[in-house]
Parts: sequence; C-alpha cells; structure tokens
Amino acid sequence: MSRFRKHALAATFSLFALGATHSLAEGLPQDGPLSDGKISEDELGVVILSAQQQLIRLSEAATEEYQSAILEPGANTPKAWMLMKDGETVKRINIDAHAVGMPAVAQLKMYRAAIKSIAQRGEINAAAILYTGRVSEDNATEVLVIEHEHRLGVSSNKVIGYEIRNGAISWAEPVSQEKPFEWFYEGKGGKS
Repeated sequence: MSRFRKHALAATFSLFALGATHSLAEGLPQDGPLSDGKISEDELGVVILSAQQQLIRLSEAATEEYQSAILEPGANTPKAWMLMKDGETVKRINIDAHAVGMPAVAQLKMYRAAIKSIAQRGEINAAAILYTGRVSEDNATEVLVIEHEHRLGVSSNKVIGYEIRNGAISWAEPVSQEKPFEWFYEGKGGKS
C-alpha cells in the first residue's frame, strides 16, 4: 500500500471516527462530489491537501511574526495563532495580559485551553502554538517548536533548530513529530 493511501486511509478513519462527516457536509451543494456521502481517494486527497496547505499558511505567518521574539534578548514566551474559517485570515491569540509572570509551561496550558475552546465552537480551521527551547539538557541547540492542528485531523509538532548569526536567524531542516489530535473534538470520557 502506498504511503499516500496509508495516510488517506488513516485520515478517513480519523474523520469518520471524530464525526467530521457532518462538518464536511455542511454547506455542500446537493449535486456536489460529496453529496453521495462517500469520499473517494481523490476527494480525500483534495481535503487532506487543503488542510496541509492551510497549516503551511498558518505556520509561515506565525513563524514570520514570532521571529522578532526569537531575536529579542531574554526568554521567549509561547505565542499562538489561529486560522479562521475562511481559510485565509490568520489571527494571533493574545493572552499576554493574563500570563504576566507565569512560567512558559503554564502559558502553554493556557494557550491549549484557549484554542480548544475556540476550536470546539467551530470558529477556526486550524491553530498553532510556537515556543522555543533546547533539544535537551545535554544539547544546547536552540529549537523552535510549532504545535499545530487542523480540524480535519492533521496534527503534529514541527521542531526546527536555529542559530542567530549577525542579527539573523539561520534555520535547520524541520523535523516532524506526532502530536495527539486534541483541540478540535471531544473524545470519549471527556478527553480529546
């Protein structure tokens, strides 16, 4: 089975297990490609590609804005952005006034809770939280972490090493890590 088919199959199960068939069907024309209630591989590929493109748009906009925080001296605090339902508009989620003096770990929890609240009301297509850190206690390499999730079941952490040279950021190749899908839908037992 091809890699695309495996991902498409997994995404299909995720979409249907999470009840996204209803949200996918909202506002679709009666004679459209999804009107039969079935998703072909080609249709699913288009849906996944759209979700990936929206996550790329969100991540690029968020990273561009967050770079100034990376270049500032001192500790960087987490920041979050959301991609609105139009699939184009990126807005920052601002909890700065409520997070003054809080450790970064507490701020991350606040952002995750805020995103979950907004996402589960169906107000956004995707969200991302950006923060910096080190690879490990033994490795001083600085990294940017992008936690991102799309309502269609695409979810991961992207870890990107970086160095600051002459006031500019030099990026390493990103590494993607699995991240549980948890912001957009409630799972069984109140966990998502």
